[in-house]
Amino acid sequence: MIQNPRKFTAGPDPFGRKWQVLFRWQQNAISIRHADAIDNKFELTADDGTTMDKVIAIRHTDALAVAKMLGREVTDSWLMRIAAEHILTMIETWEDAEPVLVTLSLEQVEEHARKLQAEFSAARS
Repeated sequence: MIQNPRKFTAGPDPFGRKWQVLFRWQQNAISIRHADAIDNKFELTADDGTTMDKVIAIRHTDALAVAKMLGREVTDSWLMRIAAEHILTMIETWEDAEPVLVTLSLEQVEEHARKLQAEFSAARS
């Protein structure tokens, strides 16, 4: 489990690199892209000096549906953690590594949210 979703290490990637990930901002995408989504921007730096920016977008309707399914509220920190989980998956698999803007599917939001819920439950035990 990521202890601090604002600054964490991800990897190794398929090329053996570790990445330092820094959360930059979260913003309602309607104000910048006219999209009903929440954007979470991260800056990534690999141990070989490679850098990239990623914006992980979570559709508002998907966030609401998954929150309802799990019996929880939609909060900024929850959405940031879901986005950070996707960064971890992206680095490990190199899936979604090319585009800067990555919009998660409903299935991805649910998968990451369920993983977080299981990790939090295990940590409380």
